[in-house]
Parts: sequence; structure tokens; C-alpha cells
Amino acid sequence: MIKKELYKTREDGVNLYKSYSDENYYIKQTQTGNIYEEAIDIENSLYSYQETDIQFSEDATEQDYINALAKLGVK
Repeated sequence: MIKKELYKTREDGVNLYKSYSDENYYIKQTQTGNIYEEAIDIENSLYSYQETDIQFSEDATEQDYINALAKLGVK
């Protein structure tokens, strides 16, 4: 499930929110198709995210990331 929580408040008072999967799946930004482990956006951002079916590991190697992105069609 995608979680969204306050990440921090910048010095100028803008709130930043972190979106991520609570099960360590990559998330995909629906507007751009970009893939992330977690995403940071300003409050009231128009971006939305969906969970992919590809999990990542906290101990993932560079090759693990390359393989996971290849499954998503990213070169």
C-alpha cells in the first residue's frame, strides 16, 4: 500500500511529503511513469503514485536495480 507522510518543513515554510510502499515495492508516478523507492513532493502536489509488483531490498545491489528497471521496460 502507498503511504504518504510529512517528511519535513523547509525553511520557507513549505511542507514536503514522502510517498512510499509499506511493503518495499517500487512506486510509479502515474503522470510521468518514473519509478522510485520513495518520492518527495511539496504539499498539494498534483503527482500521484501506484505500487508496482517489483519489490526492492534494503540490501539491493546496483545490478538488482538494473534488473528491476529492466522488468519495467527502462533501459
